[in-house]
Amino acid sequence: EENDRKRIPCPLDPKHTVYEDQLQKHLKKCNSREKPKPVYFVQDINAGLKDVAEITEKQVPISSLSKEELENLIIKLKKASNGLELRLKEQILSHQALQEALNDPKNGESAFKHLKQQASILGNMEKLHLLGPGRCFVEFGAGRGKLSHWVDVALQNVENVQFLLVERATTRFKVDGKHKRRDAVFERLQVDIQHLCLKKVPILEKKKLPVVGIGKHLCGAATDLALRCLVESYTSWCDGENEEPAPKRSRTDKTEVASNNSADNESSKDDCKPVAGIVIALCCHHKCDWTHYVGREFFKSVGLGPLEFNYFQRMSSWATCGMRETTTKASTSQESEDQTNDTEEHEQTFSKTESGSDTLQGILTVEERKEVGCLCKRLIDHGRIEYLQQRGYKAALQYYTESAVSLENVLLTAVPSPSLISEPT
Repeated sequence: EENDRKRIPCPLDPKHTVYEDQLQKHLKKCNSREKPKPVYFVQDINAGLKDVAEITEKQVPISSLSKEELENLIIKLKKASNGLELRLKEQILSHQALQEALNDPKNGESAFKHLKQQASILGNMEKLHLLGPGRCFVEFGAGRGKLSHWVDVALQNVENVQFLLVERATTRFKVDGKHKRRDAVFERLQVDIQHLCLKKVPILEKKKLPVVGIGKHLCGAATDLALRCLVESYTSWCDGENEEPAPKRSRTDKTEVASNNSADNESSKDDCKPVAGIVIALCCHHKCDWTHYVGREFFKSVGLGPLEFNYFQRMSSWATCGMRETTTKASTSQESEDQTNDTEEHEQTFSKTESGSDTLQGILTVEERKEVGCLCKRLIDHGRIEYLQQRGYKAALQYYTESAVSLENVLLTAVPSPSLISEPT
């Protein structure tokens, strides 16, 4: 009888099968079934572009462009980049919290590179006075949560601190259990940043601590989604709250407002922005998306649109892999294997049509491709800087680590601009 029973692919996930006569029972408990949405899930709240008409058709591969078409694209790129600050300053810092780990000989080369990056991110946060009490640190693309872990270590003697770790994937080997402080609040939000409504996260709704958005190698469009999540959907809600009568806040949480430190009270006196700062290590510009990109107005202002953007975001990969000469097949596979083993580093692998060293022979040298790729990255990042500046932030780009440590070595930082905090909205 058992052999006569028919197995069929599960309609929720065809990767596994189920007995046909037990399908209804299975659908109720299948791990692939749609789970209830959390309270902070709001469909496409940070997605950006709603007008689908502006999104162009899929472009042809760069390798299929004629020499003239490619040269015209590069002319447009250089014209749009003219006058921009393309030479970034070095801000390679460190932090005492990681000194012991950095000096531990048990850490291999890969671990050491990550620690150096995390130490510099913390050093830059300290320089911007973001490592302090009365803060909610939101780590976007948290993965195992290592960046939040080190921020927690740096704030050992600081009170009234919360951590929200945003990660859409189920993550193994999390370091959440290693936090030494019992009073630190750590909460994971398993949600795509595109749908994250921070104002509906219960612990933020309750205490309303100023938010510090952080991220290490926040991949492509995820950076734009995170910026919009912080600067638009969350800030606009908090601004609306501030317009309401003051008693409302004290009535909802008298004891906790009273317990907030003096820095928190001072910030509310200055009507400070609800986002105290943003520190994000950028990466994977080739995964940016015009739909989500926050710098669309900047692109339009320099005569560019979705067509050019989609080419530039793909050409940006030349900055980090254009200089890698293709050697033997064995060495290439070894390199990609090393990259995939290191899950937290988003060193990218590309198809030959986009980035192989033999793709554009006779048009661009390896060095020229690298230069064009860097220009594409800076142009995309400048759109993000202008977006933040227009919304009252003092924003900057800097090298936070050596290229030998990571080819993706640019850090975006933003804090509320003092001159704009006091201005009426």
